Amino acid sequence: MRILDFVVTVIYFHFCGAFHKDGVGCGFESSWLESVVMSMKLNKQGFHRDLVYVVRHEPTSHPVKALLLHQLPNGVYMDQYQLADLKEEMGLQVLLDSALDLEAPAHVSSPFTAFVFLSPPDLLQAAVPVHGRYHKASTLGGWERVIIKPPRLLLRPEHCDTVNPGSSHRLVDAPCTIQNQSLCSWVEIQGLQIPSVSLELPVGDSSLIIPVCAVTTLVSVLCSAFLFRAVWKHGIF
Repeated sequence: MRILDFVVTVIYFHFCGAFHKDGVGCGFESSWLESVVMSMKLNKQGFHRDLVYVVRHEPTSHPVKALLLHQLPNGVYMDQYQLADLKEEMGLQVLLDSALDLEAPAHVSSPFTAFVFLSPPDLLQAAVPVHGRYHKASTLGGWERVIIKPPRLLLRPEHCDTVNPGSSHRLVDAPCTIQNQSLCSWVEIQGLQIPSVSLELPVGDSSLIIPVCAVTTLVSVLCSAFLFRAVWKHGIF
């Protein structure tokens, strides 16, 4: 029995020690966690943008999964139907915490949270479509700046459901996968210096409501009259 115990102990320290050495067993070494960096930027122009996330770390011998918990303001939205199509076409994995009204303006909408899963073997990055909402018109018109703060970054080894967080980070329970069928332990990376991004959206001028409505009504009446005249003239009923 002593020989068997010795063999088991040697195997355990051989494999588990190797895992901890490169920071990707079921625990992360502080030196490896310090190598983790993340960036976030907005691509494209106008109301329809891409939020691009990139997570980098030192090389490891075992895959690491990343999960971004991103709370977004009411001035933007993500289209759940578009995300479903991109999941089928490109493997993009984004889970929203609630169904969103895609037509609602900003002032009657609420912030929401997106769970963005970044999985190996590909580079830990994703480009997620985000769209600006229409804002309530003001007496001055102009532009409204929507600020998007950075997400929280969670990591865990691909083969582990429970993780040792180490001394300087904390554990967070979050969905294991996009199917959201169970929760796993993730290590939240603290102290990341990620700047916020912003987009400027046009705001309507409420002082123009009367002339805009008058012109719209006039054009509608003229078009209706033209169509009625054409139908009457050519006997189309």
